[in-house]
Amino acid sequence: MLIEEFVLYSSEKNGDIQFSNPPQNERIMLHGHCHQKSLVGTDPALTVLGMIPGLESSEIPSGCCGMAGSFGFDVNHYDISMKMGELSLFPTIREQGNDATIVTEGVSCRQQIKDGTGRSSTHLVEILSKYI
Repeated sequence: MLIEEFVLYSSEKNGDIQFSNPPQNERIMLHGHCHQKSLVGTDPALTVLGMIPGLESSEIPSGCCGMAGSFGFDVNHYDISMKMGELSLFPTIREQGNDATIVTEGVSCRQQIKDGTGRSSTHLVEILSKYI
């Protein structure tokens, strides 16, 4: 069970989550981690983000970020890794400027996004903890 599934399950059993510190018109862009996509997809994470009042969330239309665990750290794979990120993930993030918070649950994805765009990204749990 991924964290977003747990949050949804808990809210079904215990009632809606109360957000005591909701954002004011914040935009979130979600990049799904490959492991997440293969297990449950990104709909549960988008549903959880949609539960937060004042937050607008959307999914970055991307496949693998290119890091693939430690693949992109290997000197022989670095160029391929960066090219994969440039297919859609990196350009989409750059187009947003600093107006949107980038969320991804994968450690390797967060590293790849930082290396490829200079932007930091955050985990879904960090977003939840910020507003609860």
